[in-house]
Amino acid sequence: MSLQERIIDHYYDSPKLKAILTTHSRKVAEKALKICDIHPELMLDRETVETAAMLHDIGIIRCDAGGIECFGSEPYICHGRIGADMLRQDAALFGLTGEEIEVYARVCERHTGAGLTREQIMSQGLPLPPQDFLPETTMEKVICYADKFFSKTHPEREKPLEKVVRSLQKFGDDGVARFMLWHEIFSVEM
Repeated sequence: MSLQERIIDHYYDSPKLKAILTTHSRKVAEKALKICDIHPELMLDRETVETAAMLHDIGIIRCDAGGIECFGSEPYICHGRIGADMLRQDAALFGLTGEEIEVYARVCERHTGAGLTREQIMSQGLPLPPQDFLPETTMEKVICYADKFFSKTHPEREKPLEKVVRSLQKFGDDGVARFMLWHEIFSVEM
């Protein structure tokens, strides 16, 4: 059993929610791996990218989003930070050190929108600590980028670029600009 399967199985016993999570995450992983294949110059480790993509939304289980079978108590915007905390707290259960789990935890907490800045969190009154949650590593950026093309309500359908951009506008122009820069670098359209 793979690391991501062990971690997902540890937290998810609801077949419906587990299916939503894994279907969405698999689509994100496939797109991220396609980026790795088309852009070998990025020199990303495929196994790490796949695991990180499969775990990026692990925190949704503790959030309140009934439309996608999430019946926790936390606001959905917090799912990335929650997932990162879950992984950090339980690293030893999965046979990982804090340093080993940190790669995956950072992807969790930095994938919302095109990343969130301290200023956005404060000005929009978001229920997150007032700090930057911006993707920094190439892998964090690739997974954040790939994630924007798939919803959890219709995970089988890839969103067109125009719809992705519209959905990011609620987070502000900076996020749209970041995403469009990534699109220039990571685009899989040839």
